[in-house]
Amino acid sequence: MKRVLAVAGSDSGGGAGIQADLKTMLACGVHGMSVVTAVTAQNSLGVDGIWELPVDAVRAQLASVLDDIGVDAVKTGMLGSPELVSTVADRLRGVGVPLVVDPVCVSKHGDRLLPSSALEALRTELLPLATVATPNLDEVEQLTGVVVRQERHLRRAADAVLALGPQWVLVKGGHLDGDAVDLLTDGSVEHVLRASRLDNRHTHGTGCTLASAIAARLALGDDVAAAVTSAKGYVTGAIAAGFPLGAGIGPVDHGWERR
Repeated sequence: MKRVLAVAGSDSGGGAGIQADLKTMLACGVHGMSVVTAVTAQNSLGVDGIWELPVDAVRAQLASVLDDIGVDAVKTGMLGSPELVSTVADRLRGVGVPLVVDPVCVSKHGDRLLPSSALEALRTELLPLATVATPNLDEVEQLTGVVVRQERHLRRAADAVLALGPQWVLVKGGHLDGDAVDLLTDGSVEHVLRASRLDNRHTHGTGCTLASAIAARLALGDDVAAAVTSAKGYVTGAIAAGFPLGAGIGPVDHGWERR
């Protein structure tokens, strides 16, 4: 059984964060483990509160998993503060397994999940360790200042993120008009992943789900292009099956392949 660790915040509504990560890993056939960095009070309408865990608590969780169970891949999501970014980067440096960094900055509802003070630590300490970074267009802008308005701008965005040090970058173009187009590149090889736009507003947890699926496929032995292609197919199906929950934006369906 391959082992994948998610380092991220908790979503009390169950659609994103650690909860989405573990559901995705189960669906992808790996053993999911978790290091919780923050607790959120969150539902389909938005984020009502965020409480970061102490650095010592995060460090202890990392040690418990890495020193005993071990990992075949790691995925990071919401980290919450410069201190937590640094703590996670320090512990993961040299672990020697694929690392997928989802640079979570803002929630689906527009709630800020990463203060601007943590962006520099993300740029200089964590992204250089990444096998794959998976920013959406808002995150690209916050990390690099590059604004993407059209599909033809995706390569410029990818180059700007690659300059921060990850081996590969997947720029998610889901907020553009038209098809859902993502660009995967290492600076020399380029893959355009395209899916039809789905008429479903229930997309909470999409980014967490995609990054976790990539990490799972890397743990199972896929190369980066194959892992991202497989993960894109999985998340497209999960979006198509997304369902209403509460009064706002519902989650994607992580178990859609087993229905």
